[in-house]
Amino acid sequence: MSCELPPHATSLASVRRALIVVVVIAATLAGSVAALAIFSIERRLDVGTVRLSVDPGRDGALDLYVPLVDWGVRFPVVRLPARVSVDVRSIDRQAIVQLAEAGRLNAAAVRAQARDALVYYLRLAILISVAVGLAFGALVALAARGGSGPRLRVTLPIALVTALGAGAVLVVGLPPRSNVDTPRYYANGPEVPTALRALASLGASAQTLDDEIDEQLVGIARFVNAPAGRRPLGSGAPRLTVASDLHNNVIALPALERAAAGGPLLFTGDLTDSGSPVEQAIVLRVARAGSRLVFVSGNHDSDVLERKLARTGALVLTRTGRLRANGSTDGNVVQRIAGLRVAGYDDPLKRRARDGYRDNGATYTAAEQERFATWLQPLLGKVDVVMVHAPGLAQQALQSLRGAPPNAPLLFVEGHTHKQSLERLGTVTVLNPGSVGGGGTGNLTEVGGDVGLARVTFTRQPAFAPRAADLVQIDPGDGAAQARRLRLDDPADAPQP
Repeated sequence: MSCELPPHATSLASVRRALIVVVVIAATLAGSVAALAIFSIERRLDVGTVRLSVDPGRDGALDLYVPLVDWGVRFPVVRLPARVSVDVRSIDRQAIVQLAEAGRLNAAAVRAQARDALVYYLRLAILISVAVGLAFGALVALAARGGSGPRLRVTLPIALVTALGAGAVLVVGLPPRSNVDTPRYYANGPEVPTALRALASLGASAQTLDDEIDEQLVGIARFVNAPAGRRPLGSGAPRLTVASDLHNNVIALPALERAAAGGPLLFTGDLTDSGSPVEQAIVLRVARAGSRLVFVSGNHDSDVLERKLARTGALVLTRTGRLRANGSTDGNVVQRIAGLRVAGYDDPLKRRARDGYRDNGATYTAAEQERFATWLQPLLGKVDVVMVHAPGLAQQALQSLRGAPPNAPLLFVEGHTHKQSLERLGTVTVLNPGSVGGGGTGNLTEVGGDVGLARVTFTRQPAFAPRAADLVQIDPGDGAAQARRLRLDDPADAPQP
């Protein structure tokens, strides 16, 4: 009598063996990931206590966070989809006293301690991840032994190889890279106004986001992002705020006022949607934002709005000079504000009362681009900042500057696109702060645009030079806020076209 199994039984046995192997591998990997997610430690540094952990399944980054003040800085330097987190759990009071008395801390020692703590944690986390993964895989192998399944001498080595393979991947991909990319700062809040209020310290203390984070982390962030020879910005450097495209969203006005406190506010158009008298009454409050409001119109503003802003004391710029309350201009194209030479070009598509505030569209002709380029040419070398609402209007001029940038630094501030951007064209910096109104009140939903603004740190002596730009963004859906600092005086940080 034959003892051979029928063909279908043999096939089922093969499938069962393959499934058991897959389950062992899956259990091993699941155990490794679970251990990585659960395991955390606290380490004591001279400046306080930090908690180190890993959150798998997130964008690869090194995250430094201070829960006490709800601010953090994120470096996209981890290769794996996992976030390595360093949370500042407590600050040593004696260290703060010493910092206050001496004005500085032994940053080198703090960096070394932070580096050692991170290395220790990552090594331990990888070892525990491998061990737990192997244990999970072995348990599944033991549970599935016997019958027609694969024997333990097959499944246990598979679990071991899988665990070691996962460990090798962690060794290669989990430690942060040394070539640190541009950091992103962030805060969390339940709603837009709450998140925006986090910007209050910018105006109240005259500190930029980078300065604030460095102080709160007491040197830990500099351990990650401290290129040799980089000059510190210092807290006394002058700053200006750049905003655009409010589109009647008065909810953002208080935050804009706080962010612009203590320095000029450059607003590059589209305060309103049509520039009508009703809208003008709503948004004229922005004229009191900053130590001085400097304004150029956008295609959603009107000639009547310009004159009303001029009557409130705002510096309303046009291609022929500063606008007076009666609609005439003073003929001085270059105006002095906060020690800067500023010129602005009013939008050729702005609404006009005589036309019933008719929408003139958003397409700028080649002739209009040529007129702007012709207007700008004699100003090169005589102006530090140029304000224009639409990038499309300045396209031809910027193309010329790309090939032949001026000798002196020149800052272009734009709007219109509702998207933040910063581009370097040699000595020319082109900055778009995004939409401070989130695209308008109708867009404040989870699918709406981000609320955005920018702050620029600069020097006046011996000549104007932009040194850094902080680009702030808030998600109207969940209120999460973040900011990105770009150093404009460091070629390594400068974004390229």
